[in-house]
Amino acid sequence: MATVYEIIQGLSQAAANVYDGALTEEGEALTAGLQREEGIPLIDKRVMDGFGVVFYGNMMCLKYHSEVMLKEVYASGFESEIEQRLADITSFLKKEYKRITGNSVSLTEQGEADLHVQSASRIRSWVTAKKHYKIGGLDKEMQVGVPSEGAMEKGWKTFLSQGGWGSRPDNDTRKKEE
Repeated sequence: MATVYEIIQGLSQAAANVYDGALTEEGEALTAGLQREEGIPLIDKRVMDGFGVVFYGNMMCLKYHSEVMLKEVYASGFESEIEQRLADITSFLKKEYKRITGNSVSLTEQGEADLHVQSASRIRSWVTAKKHYKIGGLDKEMQVGVPSEGAMEKGWKTFLSQGGWGSRPDNDTRKKEE
């Protein structure tokens, strides 16, 4: 059983291995399902896109960013295309995690992807998408929003029993308010 640190470190390393121009051990281009990997780099227009991961509790947030043309946004199937790209990236992260650590990890989707398209001009726009995944193998105690058991409660009781902020020191010469 892998520790929390090992799981987070493995997923972080899997995401870090996908820089532009990354090669596999055989010398081939590494493909993670990004749009920039399509086409011939010397003659095709380069598309700027990428992704990142953020961890909180027993969850992972996958964030994706890409340049898009407005005609792509208004075309049918744009949302499903972005969803598929997120699924491809998730699949890559699982494979790369297995290659790095030798263990498998499960990433369970939690809800739909959150897509935002923003315009820079009449032609150029970009899309940002994020999707949340539950990481398998992490405890339920790591969930965000679970109330704590009050480990500091005894210390606060002692503080308040000794006067807390209520009593004034002997050398305080300010006028007392009623």
